[in-house]
Amino acid sequence: MKHVIIGTAGHVDHGKTLLIKALTGIDTDRLAEEKKRGITIELGFAHLDWPDGTQAGIVDVPGHERFIKNMLAGAGGVDLAMLIVAADEGFMPQTVEHLNILTLLGIRDGLIVITKKDMVDAEWLEMVQEEVRERAKGSFLEGKPILAVSAYTGDGIAELKQALYTLVHAAAEKSVRVPFRLPVDRVFSVDGFGTVVTGTLIEGCINEGDAAELVPSGSETRIRNLQVHGSTVHTAYAGQRVAVNLAGLKKTDVQRGDAVARPGSVRISRMLDVKLTNLRDSGRVITNDMQVHLYHGAAVMLAKVVLLDRDALEPGESAYAQLRMAEPIAAKNGDRFVIRFYSPLETIGGGVILDDAPVRHKRNVPAVIEALRIKEGGSAGDRVEQTLVELKTALPVAAQLAAKLGMEAEQLAAELGGLLGAGSIVEPLPGRYIASSALEEVAASCKTLLAGYHAKNPLHAGMKAAELRQKLFRAMDQTIADALLSELCREGVIRRAGERYALAEFEVRYTKRQNAIRDKLLKYYRGAGIEPITVEEVAASFPKNERADFKQVMDSVLSAGELVMLSPEICYHKEAYARTCGAAKAHFAENETITLAQMRDSLGTSRKYALAILEYFDKTGITKKEGDFRRLNRGFPPAQA
Repeated sequence: MKHVIIGTAGHVDHGKTLLIKALTGIDTDRLAEEKKRGITIELGFAHLDWPDGTQAGIVDVPGHERFIKNMLAGAGGVDLAMLIVAADEGFMPQTVEHLNILTLLGIRDGLIVITKKDMVDAEWLEMVQEEVRERAKGSFLEGKPILAVSAYTGDGIAELKQALYTLVHAAAEKSVRVPFRLPVDRVFSVDGFGTVVTGTLIEGCINEGDAAELVPSGSETRIRNLQVHGSTVHTAYAGQRVAVNLAGLKKTDVQRGDAVARPGSVRISRMLDVKLTNLRDSGRVITNDMQVHLYHGAAVMLAKVVLLDRDALEPGESAYAQLRMAEPIAAKNGDRFVIRFYSPLETIGGGVILDDAPVRHKRNVPAVIEALRIKEGGSAGDRVEQTLVELKTALPVAAQLAAKLGMEAEQLAAELGGLLGAGSIVEPLPGRYIASSALEEVAASCKTLLAGYHAKNPLHAGMKAAELRQKLFRAMDQTIADALLSELCREGVIRRAGERYALAEFEVRYTKRQNAIRDKLLKYYRGAGIEPITVEEVAASFPKNERADFKQVMDSVLSAGELVMLSPEICYHKEAYARTCGAAKAHFAENETITLAQMRDSLGTSRKYALAILEYFDKTGITKKEGDFRRLNRGFPPAQA
């Protein structure tokens, strides 16, 4: 499922919060002071649902100039923007500043909503629409839809909801291959749970139980619990608003502006190399050594701007610069940031991070500028990525890549780290790499194979692992094949069902009759223990008109691992089979070999069943027959350990 965040932006009292309530039924003003003053101070969150199951998160950000830092904290994770303009007032100072901030943060799509249409006549509304269209020129909202609504009467709300649906479905899907990162915008304690933080998961996917690191402090923690829109989940994905219960940390250990990340995935620094842009309408010249307020995610800190190839940056100009912070920052290459004038506070520019942990540069050094130009273009990384694209599923090690590219190991390691961090490549096995595009081709082929299998075998839990490996990878080494399949499972493309694989969304669906047959079948085998009657006799116990369904259900429960077929005549319930494995394991703990008589005696059963069990162990590679004895071969799988 695609996960998208829609952010509101606009001047104070232009109706953002009321509009969200009309769209979602949720009041995002949660503080008493907000209720009293009628303005949004803190970030508010809601979710917008459509009948087909599509859902988007909405961040209601403050419009008042005094609360602009909260607006920046919310805008950092936004995919689509709703610029709000009140029909009775039109564009205002914070409307302009919010639009500039959204542009600096790299948001590329959205729409404009003119609220309070019930408060003006048609002629005035048409004039405001023309003004909005003109003011949007040159921004990412130029040519985007402009919709007039009234949150009070509901006029235009349905059309706006449909327009947002179209934008959500057109939005690019975020990669789950990037290490997870969640900038913290709220911290609080919950009785019985401890420290909870909230934020927008901007990268990767995060699982309950994952190890995590709080940056920039470096404190170690673990994900104890996850919630999305108030519901507990086991996994959260980039683009979702998430509440995270952190183990082992006190509320005082965390502050707004920190980030929760996969351990070791984010570097800490006091300097950033950046491409800096001075807004064309900022009215300020950015000079070398200027002190500014730096906004990155939910963090705010003081920074000094060091212009690397000039003394001043005029409005509308861009240049390479180094930002030197008064305190550590946890950032990644490609992150967006905003800077505001030291005093008075006003947004003057921003840009993109090119190096998240650079050395201290001297100014006006051509080699430094050229290196930043390469980092901006990504040429070295492009070479590495393209080589991996050409090698497809070969999964080369770093030494092979270095030889092919003629690249020093140290430089290659840096490029590989950057590509991994960006999700452009994947590391399915330690030190072995595949391009994301090549893995996507594997995923597409895998989905096609499994979809065909499910269509032909709707009651099977999935395709056998060996069969899928053979069809998907042919002669590939099993270790590599299993690593690629495990990666697809981790990303939610497919899932493992015992010794089989299935599409993530696939479910076995029985008819009412088949459900009854399944219940009767499992009840019999559970009660029969290790001495069931033959499969043929079990089938004969069902009416003739149920025989066809019996065969399908029998195949289904066998594929799901609920029953284990030792031989064509003998099946065991999985609990009975686990019992036999336990008895055999106990014997092998004290003996190197086992005989048929010993297996029979350890279970207290007849020779017939003991032989079926041992022959099944031989067939599956658990044991190996040597004359009248059997020795452990591969041993028991973890599920039977």
